[in-house]
Amino acid sequence: MTPESPVPYRLTRVGVVMTPEPGNADEAEGVLNPASGRGPDGQLYLLPRLVAEGNVSRVGLARVVVEEGVPVAVEREGVVLQPDRGWERGADNAGTEDPRTTWIEALGLHVMTYVAYGPLGPRTAVAVSEDLRAWRRLGPVLFRYQDDLDMDLNLFHNKDTVFFPEPVTAPDGTEAFAVLHRPMWDLGETKPGQGVRVPAGVEDERQSIWISYVPVASVRDDLANLTLWEQHRFVAGPEFPFEAVKIGGGPPPLRIPEGWLVLHHGVTGVIDSAFSQQQKVNYAAGALILDATDPSRVIARTPEPLLAPETDDERSGIVPNVVFPTAIEEIDGRHFVFYGMADSKIGVALLERTD
Repeated sequence: MTPESPVPYRLTRVGVVMTPEPGNADEAEGVLNPASGRGPDGQLYLLPRLVAEGNVSRVGLARVVVEEGVPVAVEREGVVLQPDRGWERGADNAGTEDPRTTWIEALGLHVMTYVAYGPLGPRTAVAVSEDLRAWRRLGPVLFRYQDDLDMDLNLFHNKDTVFFPEPVTAPDGTEAFAVLHRPMWDLGETKPGQGVRVPAGVEDERQSIWISYVPVASVRDDLANLTLWEQHRFVAGPEFPFEAVKIGGGPPPLRIPEGWLVLHHGVTGVIDSAFSQQQKVNYAAGALILDATDPSRVIARTPEPLLAPETDDERSGIVPNVVFPTAIEEIDGRHFVFYGMADSKIGVALLERTD
């Protein structure tokens, strides 16, 4: 790494792999922000967010069609998660949104984080699967209280959550599963009049990337403990112009020689209500490199986006001007990034080193 090239990677567009299917009611308002994984059959699958009329989201399953080492299309295989639990539905809203899946070899499971759009708004939840088809809900995430923060993180909506693929060392020295997340500090979105509240020591009220940990030993005792997160730490906040409003995590962190590569999104523009489909924002993809032994520490980041909304598919859609990376997969020795395009379609880009 050099000051001129602090993150030695680039993204190059390959094409569009999934668009809404005409006549499919589950996709009336777009297909976007997919998770991904390899099934027991060795095939590569996407788990796209499917949005029906009324902004009701489900998680689908689609096999990726690869031609000459490049993903070019998908074949749909149905819906694998939908808002059929009471806490995933409100009086006028419902959704299982924005899945991120990580294959954790130590557990022999795909671990999905997703957003349950329930009675009080968006809440992070966890589900697990052996085959990407049958998902067992472990329930909503709970943040263990941490007195030095002077704040209960359970008060806040939280999105953009994703697990690391292998255990790391937690701040207390124990072996732990780590997870990135992005608290939303505006309590007025839940209870009008409460305004923005932040933990002790946080001076920037803009939404940022945090990390929490789950002791491996506790998960071995009871898999449901994957939902009990602790030892919360700030990782990175907005720093460069393309991140002026907020930042959030993307695909599962990718192990690279320098540490952990984290693709993230930076947002500019004007945010309306957190629950509305934004019309005055710009989402672009950047990257962080986190320390290999202490993933709460950023050792490099991109001062400019690796990919910004420039094509018609990225600039025009349900939410215009959006590039939103959510999955990375290796195909024939090369890494491809799948990303949401204007909250309407799914694109793919090649991730390559530049050194």
